[in-house]
Amino acid sequence: MTRIPDSSLKTAATFEKLFKRYYAWLCHYVTKLSGDPDLAEDLVQEVFIKLWESRYYITVRTSFKHYLFKACHRRFLQYVREEKKENNLLNTLKWETLYDLQAEGPQHMSVKIQAVRQAIDQLPPKCKEAFLLSRYNQLKYREIAEEMGISIKTVEIHISKALVLLKQNISFPLYLFILIFQEFLN
Repeated sequence: MTRIPDSSLKTAATFEKLFKRYYAWLCHYVTKLSGDPDLAEDLVQEVFIKLWESRYYITVRTSFKHYLFKACHRRFLQYVREEKKENNLLNTLKWETLYDLQAEGPQHMSVKIQAVRQAIDQLPPKCKEAFLLSRYNQLKYREIAEEMGISIKTVEIHISKALVLLKQNISFPLYLFILIFQEFLN
């Protein structure tokens, strides 16, 4: 059992040693939980960032390895809860939007489909490519990153930017429409 004096977390050199010692082990552990090595790396890095940011206030009463294990486990569970909450919200919004569109009739739907197509065509090229690969080809961020030759974080940025621009350029709450009627937009 490795006990780390609280004061040693405050030095960058010691912190770096601890990071190098446990990072791969923690990534392996979180990959077993999630099944996604890229997600595991992101979550473990977030744990280390939080640890570094709170290094002056933290007290490790167990072994550092046990502390990190628990912190990564908690971060993974938090991620799962956030994903579930987001999926529930998207599902609710999807059904509400579907109901609203159905009530408006087919003529309004074709106008909205055209508006969405135009808004997508106005996206910056990389944003558009990442967005289409995600929403229409159903690729995961890791797969998009590989295909485009960019990092996963850059994919996230492109897709977030695309959603913001679409929301701004469509005068009705149609960014949700995109999530629902993907087959109509191809």
